[in-house]
Amino acid sequence: MAGSGESVVDVPPKLSARVRVLSSGNAPKNDGLDALATALAASGNERLAAVDPEAASEVLRLLSERREDLVAERTRALNRLHGLLRDLVPGGIAGTLSVDRASRILRGIRPQGSSSRVRRRLASEVLRDVRTLDRKIADLNRRIEAEIEASGTALTQIFGIGPMLAARIIGTVGDVGRFPTKAHFASYSGTAPVEASSGAVVHHRLSLAGNRKLNYALHMVAVCQARSDAPCGSYYRKKIAEGKSRKEALRCLKRRVSDAVFRSLMADSQTPSSSAA
Repeated sequence: MAGSGESVVDVPPKLSARVRVLSSGNAPKNDGLDALATALAASGNERLAAVDPEAASEVLRLLSERREDLVAERTRALNRLHGLLRDLVPGGIAGTLSVDRASRILRGIRPQGSSSRVRRRLASEVLRDVRTLDRKIADLNRRIEAEIEASGTALTQIFGIGPMLAARIIGTVGDVGRFPTKAHFASYSGTAPVEASSGAVVHHRLSLAGNRKLNYALHMVAVCQARSDAPCGSYYRKKIAEGKSRKEALRCLKRRVSDAVFRSLMADSQTPSSSAA
């Protein structure tokens, strides 16, 4: 559709589900109602991400999602390898299992019996799969780093954001111009705290709304900053000294990270070289 010149927007499933429930009450869920709810949600929201197959951010989104898939598959393969080695080695395998360590363990195994021989053969195959995935991930890392460098983004100047996180953020956000203010962006990223005050007690809780992929990326940045001796880490420790819990202090830091990311993305969008990338 988007490739044919149609105007297409990305409607989050949560948004269309809410519209469907409010529009039809307890009516049975079906494709027709889902399509109508999605259309209604799209028509009443001007800040939905436009789908542009040729946008620079789309390249980073595709590469970033491919990398996430490969990393998840590598984790599953390594877990399978760990399970096979656990049955081959008396007492199991303690500690972290790396590719080199698994290779050394396999070389020292002399299986007795048909099932043990099959387990060792399967473990060797899975180990080869992990090595293949490592090469694919390394290749993707190089491609993402090249794309981020070519984009000229200032995101990587923020403490804790490297090329991989920058690609995830840019690919998830898309056109940052659809957010009028940093508060709108914080609401989208789920870093705007939700007030849960009762009487004279003012209290805020974690927001579970917003884009969870973007929220996770900002969370990783905040955790990195909180552990550092940089000014951002000092801000985190200052909040704890003021009486906030570690979780509350981290939420405050996440909001600052969200604001910094918004400013950086806005600056990128106003840079001629960035918009032409």
